[in-house]
Amino acid sequence: MSGKTQYYTAATLDGFIAGENDSLDWLFTFGESGTEDFPAFIRDVGAIAMGSSTYAWMLKHLILPGADHPQPWPYTQPAWVFTTRTLPPVDGADIRFVKGDVGAVHDEMMRVAAGRNVWLVGGGELVGQFHDQGRLDEIIVTIASVTLGAGKPLLPRRIVTPPLRLIETRAYATSFAQLRYEVPHRAGSTANRG
Repeated sequence: MSGKTQYYTAATLDGFIAGENDSLDWLFTFGESGTEDFPAFIRDVGAIAMGSSTYAWMLKHLILPGADHPQPWPYTQPAWVFTTRTLPPVDGADIRFVKGDVGAVHDEMMRVAAGRNVWLVGGGELVGQFHDQGRLDEIIVTIASVTLGAGKPLLPRRIVTPPLRLIETRAYATSFAQLRYEVPHRAGSTANRG
């Protein structure tokens, strides 16, 4: 297996991954619905990347004492957190705090993933940096049947030429549609293999 770099996320019908103030309340209203494919997806992941806002949200809402959806750190894979600020680690988790250009870090992630996939958890701006360097292979977005009108966009980039290539669609109950896109690489873009 040759690893891919994938942006796997949920978004609202109008294209937001979080509401104003980074709220995910819209997503929690669905419970576990729409996550049926996650066990198969995560099985093929060898490394994870996320931005500091995503990591800080996880700490506040899932990990730290007083979290509204308490759980242990959910990943066994090593996770790279791109940040310019000091953030606390999670005991027992393989979390690597990095900053700067995503290219060199991506090369290391691909090496550590050893042929498995790299999951870009979010946010959209971090994923956009991977896209800008030609290091994003797939976008897998599960669209929820809600709209927010404002919030954090799915991917704040203009991707027109070449356009994304739809390779798969799935429906989950009456609330979710999952779209899987291949991200074509422009001639001359950075190679995506580490």
